[in-house]
Amino acid sequence: MSASITVEITKGAREDRVTVTRAAGAALSFQFPKKGPLPHDAVHYVVESVMGLQQAFWGRMAAGQSPDSIQQLAHAGGHPSAKRAGKPAADIVEMLQAERLVECLEADAWSGGAGDLATFGEVYAAACAQSGVAPLLLDEQHLARLRAGMEELARQWASGSYRFTF
Repeated sequence: MSASITVEITKGAREDRVTVTRAAGAALSFQFPKKGPLPHDAVHYVVESVMGLQQAFWGRMAAGQSPDSIQQLAHAGGHPSAKRAGKPAADIVEMLQAERLVECLEADAWSGGAGDLATFGEVYAAACAQSGVAPLLLDEQHLARLRAGMEELARQWASGSYRFTF
């Protein structure tokens, strides 16, 4: 397990501010553009904590990496895009699995979160296939915990901020 970080995401007009405080007390802040009604980086926390991921965004941040270095790693590892297709490097597979699950969970939340596991899983598997990675194993308990995490995120976000430790 990596060192822990405390994260606070604060709502802004066009961008949200993310402040990360490391166990040793060092802090860094960055802006993140809005991608929907809930902060994308907070949805990453829900996914990564429920699924026990350590090599996706917040696990890498807790291990001491910066957002820029994580982006560079993803780019160098062959993060799929319209311009770069191919099999991603092994060290970014978990990042891609998490990102695809984040996107599916955001869509699920925006549609009311009423879909069944089979449909959710099919959409997630298709998204992972587009990125050249196998999907994480999901069961009813995972989906229920993911949705509960999203409900808690939405409740806290209504007050203007979301705070967690990873």
